[in-house]
Amino acid sequence: MPEPVLFRDRSRTAQIVLGGVVPAAIGALVGVLVGVTAAGYWAVAIIAGIGGFLSGFEHQDGWGGADRGLVGGFIYGVALLIAHAIAGTHAKVSLGSFPPLLAVLTAIIGMLLAAAGGRLARLQRERKAARAQEQGVAVDGAVEPPARAVGQIPLEGPK
Repeated sequence: MPEPVLFRDRSRTAQIVLGGVVPAAIGALVGVLVGVTAAGYWAVAIIAGIGGFLSGFEHQDGWGGADRGLVGGFIYGVALLIAHAIAGTHAKVSLGSFPPLLAVLTAIIGMLLAAAGGRLARLQRERKAARAQEQGVAVDGAVEPPARAVGQIPLEGPK
């Protein structure tokens, strides 16, 4: 599986689009759907959650993913509320007694999902590096002999 490009290594334009425009667009879509169909709202919300989890893979660890998920989740929630207000429809799904708290809730959920994705990505990179080290191959592809443990007896006999 190819390594994803880290978010910090992307161009500023790509960072703005992936970290801000995409969550806002999906949030706006969900904001319109909340007044049309509950099933559509939940379907797109679940897809957005999967996207939030996968966004964590573009970060070094869970902390970087958490930061991105917090911001992306907040943008998603605000866009949802604004689009719903502009649409002027009655929500088919409860937005709570104080709808602005939905943006805080989506920010927290986004933070947790992206942090989990970042943590999983870090664990996968660590396992890959450990396997490469066991096989005597450096992570960057250079070959190095496997290290002998202290007190290890060589397998070849006397010469």
